[in-house]
Amino acid sequence: MALSVLDLFSVGIGPSSSHTVGPMRAAKLFADGLKGDGHLSATKRVQAELFGSLGATGRGHGSDKAVVLGFTGLDPETVDTATADDQVAAAALDAELWVCGDHRVDFNWDEDVVLHRRKSLPAHPNGMTFRALDHGGAVLSERSFYSIGGGFVVDGDADASDRVVADATVLPFPFTTADQLLEICKREDMSISDVMLANELVWRSEAELREKLLALWAVMRECVDNGCAAEGILPGGLNVRRRAPSLFQTLTADTGVTDPLRAMEWVNLFALAVNEENAAGGRIVTAPTNGAAGIVPAVLHYYVKFVPGANDDGVVRFLLAAAAVGILFKINASISGAEVGCQGEVGSACSMAAAGLCEVLAGTPEQVENAAEVGIEHNLGLTCDPVGGLVQIPCIERNAIASVKAINAARLSLHGDGSHKVSLDKAIKTMRETGADMKTKYKETSRGGLAVNVIEC
Repeated sequence: MALSVLDLFSVGIGPSSSHTVGPMRAAKLFADGLKGDGHLSATKRVQAELFGSLGATGRGHGSDKAVVLGFTGLDPETVDTATADDQVAAAALDAELWVCGDHRVDFNWDEDVVLHRRKSLPAHPNGMTFRALDHGGAVLSERSFYSIGGGFVVDGDADASDRVVADATVLPFPFTTADQLLEICKREDMSISDVMLANELVWRSEAELREKLLALWAVMRECVDNGCAAEGILPGGLNVRRRAPSLFQTLTADTGVTDPLRAMEWVNLFALAVNEENAAGGRIVTAPTNGAAGIVPAVLHYYVKFVPGANDDGVVRFLLAAAAVGILFKINASISGAEVGCQGEVGSACSMAAAGLCEVLAGTPEQVENAAEVGIEHNLGLTCDPVGGLVQIPCIERNAIASVKAINAARLSLHGDGSHKVSLDKAIKTMRETGADMKTKYKETSRGGLAVNVIEC
């Protein structure tokens, strides 16, 4: 079982990696499967059923639209975010879909995309079933998928323990725990980013990896720029106003301000800009999820803007170290808010960003592990309770708070020698157990917490 940094960080579309990116990828897999199996020519209709958290909050997260786009052969990395809604609206209005882009089928929006608010599939809260029908209504093909967080998708034959997509690649330095990772670093006299780099070279050259990671950084920067420029109200009906543009104008106008906490204001801005873009369905980088997509970019922007000597090499090392921690969460717990609550999304991202920053601030492997542990320890028990099923309240602001927390965790760890009472492995285990104990209504169903105590208007 092997995971790459490019599995943890990928380009996608808002507002949710598990509810938008995952379903779009799954629907495309189903459509491609119809073509590959020779069933496409006989297909006259395709249907989708969304279960669990997908069914409960799918409208607010755009899950219904995502599967329609996936059926037509579009993927989250390249779909035109500016026209995606119009394409779905046209399919509903014209009562037709072009599966895989070139095969026409009849389409009834109300009957062919069904969201079950109270039904679930057995292996994971984010389950979906697709089927293709012939002209007489007989089922040609039926497959189920699970969106298990961060845009990862597994086949419906998976059981509840299948949290990652299987990859049998043999790595030079395999690790599944933080203790194993630290032992490798000590034995080989390597940093955490060095270990990740050595493993990544199994898949691609260092030059190719560097190019891909810097391309991800470019998307993050573009997302911040877009978020700082786009004014107005976010879609969905909550009438949440974008705050990033006005904050950006304030910070760029007050160049002579000597407030010692001004850097924190910039970090808030970076995170708000990303997550407002995500909430609007814009282009983002899953880091490791959409709901927590603002934290790693915000802390990376802090590194570039406020740390002397920051450069592209540091950006690459930051992302590698952050991904090492993300892999530990993915393997040993979950990054799905529907499975463990927001501790799995914002908590994991905070831990990853803290580790990445500590790495580029010359932290030892032990200090990096310490930073990651602090980042998650103080997010344990964090619920996922999106108001109106939208990735807006409390999600956007929560990313800003967690970004500052990640910076603090990194800086705090640098004042120690890396030794501490609670290990990262124990904190991740605690997160998994806490998520299992957490009531379903606090795990991305919008049936508890702020989601029911805030009056929608």
